[in-house]
Amino acid sequence: MRRLKVWQILFLLFLTGATLWILAGKKGLSQYENEGKIFGTIYHIKYEYSRDLDREIVGELKKVDTSLSIFNETSTISRINRNENFETDSLFREVFGLAEQIMEMTDGAFDITVAPLVNAWGFGFRNAENVDSAMIDSLLPFVGYDKVRMKDGQIVKTDPRVMLDCGAIAKGFGVDRVARMFDRLGIRNYMVEIGGEVVCRGHNAGGKTWSIGVSKPVEEGLKGSGEVQTVLRMTDKALATSGNYRNFYYRDGKRYAHTIHPKTGWPVRHKLLSASVLAPDCATADAYATAFMVMGMEKARRILKRNSELEAYFIYENEAGQLQTWMSPGMSRYVEGARREE
Repeated sequence: MRRLKVWQILFLLFLTGATLWILAGKKGLSQYENEGKIFGTIYHIKYEYSRDLDREIVGELKKVDTSLSIFNETSTISRINRNENFETDSLFREVFGLAEQIMEMTDGAFDITVAPLVNAWGFGFRNAENVDSAMIDSLLPFVGYDKVRMKDGQIVKTDPRVMLDCGAIAKGFGVDRVARMFDRLGIRNYMVEIGGEVVCRGHNAGGKTWSIGVSKPVEEGLKGSGEVQTVLRMTDKALATSGNYRNFYYRDGKRYAHTIHPKTGWPVRHKLLSASVLAPDCATADAYATAFMVMGMEKARRILKRNSELEAYFIYENEAGQLQTWMSPGMSRYVEGARREE
């Protein structure tokens, strides 16, 4: 047998040491799964750690609820909507700062001042039959991101009737908060999902890249079939989907997403049914997914060309009523074998 060279021996020793180091790091780690209800939806969290972190997870999510939930009467955002003057909390300030940037980047397609319109239409558009042009015209003067700003830690409105709704960014931010906690604890493998908004790191329990399904926007989905349009294989990324199968309606035989346009006050009327966005953090993905549902595919594609940190997967309906898909060029790394339309 040929004698090994010194560098080969050193390399073998290095590999052996690295293997032992990895095995030692794994010792004492277990796979955990936690789930529960928050923000009016359900969360599912999987991670590899030395103990169960359910209490800490719930604590982080409650902080977000206390800051950003319009359904929590004592939350920061609820107090702002009641025009109570007080110092905002750090979570609210962070989300508001990010929202300001995205509102400007999307020319108001994403707009957290949409609350008066959301309240008028009602959850799931349950008040639609009571909404008319006169009502919308009376509300639009109090909607627009230029009507609110942060000054010395307090929200300043141009009119007290301006109200905020962070529902299109809060879920994503909640995902980010739990993910950050895991990062601080040195957790390398985890998946955090709240109502379809996701952050993944490392690998799953099988040592493979995380597989995340994107639901097909079909009527059967309303009955809970959960039919999947495609599967994204991802890690170290955040994903958010807007306009999924739970949020569309029929008019004149055509399908439309349940999304209010902040500038018109009316539901959007275009063919885009679902927008899934990959971004470095989930709050950003959440906000842009909503913005894309408002602006439609053509404008969304222009935004994507200007922002290299974003990737998107769109499901839309063609003139024949058939579902079609489009993805940004970089998304092909995550959707194996999917057809991309330019």
